[in-house]
Amino acid sequence: MGNIGVLLNNYQTEETVPVSQFEITEKKEEGGDKKLKIIKIVFGILCFFLVAELIIYKYVMPAFSSPKVTFSGQKLYSAEEIAEKLLPMNSTNWVNFSVSEAVALLSSEPGFDNVMIEKKFPDKIYINVVEREPVALTFVMDDGFSNPVQIDKNGVLFPVKDKSIVDSNVIPIISGLPVEHMSGGMRIPSKYRPLIDQIYKISSLGKNYFAGISEICVLPKDTGNYELELIPSQSKVKVLTDRSLNEDALKYMMVVLDVVNKLGTEEVSEIDLRYGSVSCKIR
Repeated sequence: MGNIGVLLNNYQTEETVPVSQFEITEKKEEGGDKKLKIIKIVFGILCFFLVAELIIYKYVMPAFSSPKVTFSGQKLYSAEEIAEKLLPMNSTNWVNFSVSEAVALLSSEPGFDNVMIEKKFPDKIYINVVEREPVALTFVMDDGFSNPVQIDKNGVLFPVKDKSIVDSNVIPIISGLPVEHMSGGMRIPSKYRPLIDQIYKISSLGKNYFAGISEICVLPKDTGNYELELIPSQSKVKVLTDRSLNEDALKYMMVVLDVVNKLGTEEVSEIDLRYGSVSCKIR
């Protein structure tokens, strides 16, 4: 019996020791997992604040600061002039910059044919303007002075910014249009817009047919229509024609003028090309 008790005691001792060690090891592993979870949570919070700070500095703050404006398309207008026209908006940042209001302000400028504005988050604004191209010149009285005014292909009047165009013969001068004053973006009367369209088409041919014409005079008729009187730049002879101004009519006029000059008929003051025939008026 004594031997059996010793054996039992040895058995219990051998079995008890591993169980105790297992319990201690499990407690240590549970404590390590908790620390790892805490470290992960702290790391996640730090990453969140870092990303939030990056978003604030890169996107939020720029949107509430002065926007970066880029201008394009302008030829005679400077970026400073365009920016000055937007001053009534009083926009201090990208967020409160109104595209519709900016387009309305710039479109009111007679020299602009088209305006396109685009906002790009967080702080960029792109402004593209298309300036009006002059087709002809006319003169309007202002405070007792005759000032040159440009006309585009749609008959819109707009101020002259490049004074050299007045002295050149690139575009023709039209006189006799019933325009007594000029306001921003106004058009010539619809009755005379076909004339502007004809001049535009001739100018688009690539040949400077108007180099030999110093002035195109509009002569109103009692019937409500009008005729044209062309004044050549190299001749004192005036040329009367109807409203059909085209390439063939100008070529025909030049041929007739050349014949008259070669004949040396200095007494001729006017050539009439109306009604499909040629007649001359003597001084």
